[in-house]
Amino acid sequence: MEFATLLKVVLVAISLGLDVFAVSVGVGIRGASAGVKLRIGVAFTVAECSMVVIGAGIGRLAGAVLGSFAGYLGFAALVGVGIYVIIESRRESEGGFDLSRGWGLFLGALSISLDSLGIGFSILYIGVPLVVSLVCIAITSALSTALGLTLGRAVGARAEDAAGVWSGIILVLTGLGFGALKLSGHG
Repeated sequence: MEFATLLKVVLVAISLGLDVFAVSVGVGIRGASAGVKLRIGVAFTVAECSMVVIGAGIGRLAGAVLGSFAGYLGFAALVGVGIYVIIESRRESEGGFDLSRGWGLFLGALSISLDSLGIGFSILYIGVPLVVSLVCIAITSALSTALGLTLGRAVGARAEDAAGVWSGIILVLTGLGFGALKLSGHG
């Protein structure tokens, strides 16, 4: 695998990991047992990877219908998702459900993985094997969750807000960069 391809995977995984980290810090602020940390880590990792696969399926379908234009649409989706993540990270958190179990955990995992749907849509067009992407995203998601839950008490809400904004910025820059590479014939 080329260095440029690996760099693409790492950028995508880090942007998703920052989003997971932000939510995990929010849960970690309140404290969590080892069992709860494991349950949240598994749920977030499975949600991230599942949405990437669903997004890749949608992207493949779009590619069959739209041809090479689908790649640009996928990169535009990354930019759009990045902007959405930035806006959402700036809003005040409602905190209306318990992210440690049940429907709260399901809704939390679903909400953090929506950006993964956009990533999945574009992943086929950045020249990265899906399996490699999924492994990298799973590892990054699990590590980001563990780190966020563990550091939550120490770093508090400031890190949660900053991670959300940086996640969005990285997604926007990644989408723009991939689009520019494709336009120049290098992506």
